[in-house]
Amino acid sequence: MATHVDYFEVGSPDPEVSKAFYGQLFDWEVGPPSPGAYSTVNGTAGGLWDTSAVGGGNWAIFYVHVDDVAEAVRKAESLGATVALPLTTNPAIEFAHLIDPHGNRFGVWRPRDQAEGQPS
Repeated sequence: MATHVDYFEVGSPDPEVSKAFYGQLFDWEVGPPSPGAYSTVNGTAGGLWDTSAVGGGNWAIFYVHVDDVAEAVRKAESLGATVALPLTTNPAIEFAHLIDPHGNRFGVWRPRDQAEGQPS
C-alpha cells in the first residue's frame, strides 16, 4: 500500500550492543547479519543495519512505502527535505533516507517488483 508506514530500521555502528538493548527491551528476535551487514527484526517487521562500514551513523527511522522512490525524494526536497542516503537499489528493494526540515530522519521505499511494474 503506497504512503503506508510499514517498516522500521535501526542503524548502529555497534550492532551487537543495539541487538542486546532492543532484544532485551522489546523481546525482539534479531536474525543473523546478511553479507551486507543487515539483520532482520521479528521476521520482516524491521531491520538492524551495521553502519560501521558506511560512516558509522546512528538512527532509528520509519519507512513509508511509496509508488516511486525517485519522485518521493524530489517532492520531499521541494518541500525542504535533504537527502541523507540517496536512492539505493538492491535486488529486493529501492530506498532512500531523507531529513525533514526539522532534522528528523525517515525513509521511503518500494519493492523492486513494484518498481518494475509488476504487482508486489
